[in-house]
Amino acid sequence: MTNISVLFKKNYLIIIGIMLLLLYLSPYVILGEDAHVRVHDNLDSNVAWYKVLADSGKLFGGVHEKIPSIMNGLSRNSLEPDLNILVLLYFFFEPFTAYVINEFMMRFLAFFGMYFLLKRHFIKENQFLIIVAGTALAFAILPFWPSGGGSIAGLPLALYAFLNIRNRQGSKVDWLIIILLPFYSSFVLSFAFFIACMGLLWIVDWIRTKRVHYSFFAAIVIMTIVYLFVNYRIIYEMFFSPVFISHREAFNRGNWSAVISLAIAIWVFIFGQTHVIRLTQYVVLPVIIVAFIAAYRKKYDVRVLRNLFLLNMLFSIIYGLYAWGGLKYIKEKWSIFETFNFGRFHFLEPPVWYICFALALVIIWKAIKRFGKPIALTLLCAQIIILFLFNDEIKYRYYHYPSYAEFYSKPLFQDIKGYIGKDPADYRVVSLGIHPSIAQYNGFYTLDGYVVSYPLAYKKNFREIIAPELEKNNSIRRYFDNWGSRAYIFTAELGKHYMYDGGRKKIHHLELNTEALKRMGGDYILSAVKILNAEEDGLTFLKTFQNRASPWKIYLYKVE
Repeated sequence: MTNISVLFKKNYLIIIGIMLLLLYLSPYVILGEDAHVRVHDNLDSNVAWYKVLADSGKLFGGVHEKIPSIMNGLSRNSLEPDLNILVLLYFFFEPFTAYVINEFMMRFLAFFGMYFLLKRHFIKENQFLIIVAGTALAFAILPFWPSGGGSIAGLPLALYAFLNIRNRQGSKVDWLIIILLPFYSSFVLSFAFFIACMGLLWIVDWIRTKRVHYSFFAAIVIMTIVYLFVNYRIIYEMFFSPVFISHREAFNRGNWSAVISLAIAIWVFIFGQTHVIRLTQYVVLPVIIVAFIAAYRKKYDVRVLRNLFLLNMLFSIIYGLYAWGGLKYIKEKWSIFETFNFGRFHFLEPPVWYICFALALVIIWKAIKRFGKPIALTLLCAQIIILFLFNDEIKYRYYHYPSYAEFYSKPLFQDIKGYIGKDPADYRVVSLGIHPSIAQYNGFYTLDGYVVSYPLAYKKNFREIIAPELEKNNSIRRYFDNWGSRAYIFTAELGKHYMYDGGRKKIHHLELNTEALKRMGGDYILSAVKILNAEEDGLTFLKTFQNRASPWKIYLYKVE
């Protein structure tokens, strides 16, 4: 038998998993920029930020640098860390190439992380290796939030390294994982909460054993220090910048009643949240419930499964609790509880759900005589098929979303830029009926944008532009005033919809404070909708732009 045959026989499950993973990722390679990808919190924000950063020459700029093309000079610190591998990909590659590389990195990180975690710490029997590999594949093809990088996809590998060190089996590889993961994941989204859980586990061990585990504690401290190093810009902005006051200081999130907050917690527990889509409601949750029943009847020890299931329940309760109005006093007294989203413990849920899924399948395999194995494998295959059906290409093509190339429509916006005929640095634009990220991606200087932290003073000035429209619609008024990370040209007639393609939609009674718009430097409006009362609002229609390769029909208006 050749070496290749021996290698395949020994690792055939991993090889099959990799082949299916490559099949899942194949639309990016086959279709290129014609592939369909997520728009929300992706093409409408992060991808454009990365490209603007790469093009600006400010990626590695100092803490006092500004990005001139966004919001009349957005602080460099308000965008992504320069030490993040995901951001660096956009510096070294074309944007779509960087996007695809990130997709491959995320999913291979998720696959091998979950595989090694399950095999070493949760399911050690070789007879269940197919469940280990299948669950790892299922976790790897979750619809991860692309701009999260390893924030969720890397959690199993991080837990694997920490548990190895906790069990006094840590190797150089484990310490390397702890040091390198902060360069490809977000501290504020998930790993601050992961580290908090590891810290709590360390304290529990200390109390239970009456001994201090110095290596485990060192791992927690080292990962925290590396994250603070990677996120030095955020640390500077939060604690050392004497002048920067973020619009996040005016956040007013989470004033729901106890009943609604409980309903939110239940919803998140069952269905997840848009940044943490895990698709566990169809197969995984019912399988876990059946496993509990089977284990009870067979008197199996399910403490690990029970504890992990309750942990996920706790994460969802924290999410709902964060939305409860009863915490309003605490948030007002200590602004950190408003500006920093402590409800994000739910970002830790996906890997815990899939660990529970694997454990539940093993219980079903053992509990049902003769048919346990085929039933368990059928349920595992069913979950994998569901996840394949939620592939971005299938999902967003079904909902008729634009492809990557269509969304940014580079030739169309180059035509607009050519018609204006001036250096983009010499004028400012705002967008109406489309995301401002499209203009930013195409090199325009925008007054509007979607940014997670920008000056509160700028939000107040920008609000003057849209104040007449906000007064006509309570939904967009609350949305902007209580949150405001989307500094968009909101209108009562369009509401919170920003993708009007084909130019068929019309606005009949636009009321913008064009004097405030002009005062901030606004010269043009790139509108995906026709403004019927443009002249009354101090706008002059210049030209319509459209081509076959773009879904957008852009009406260009001059601010008089």
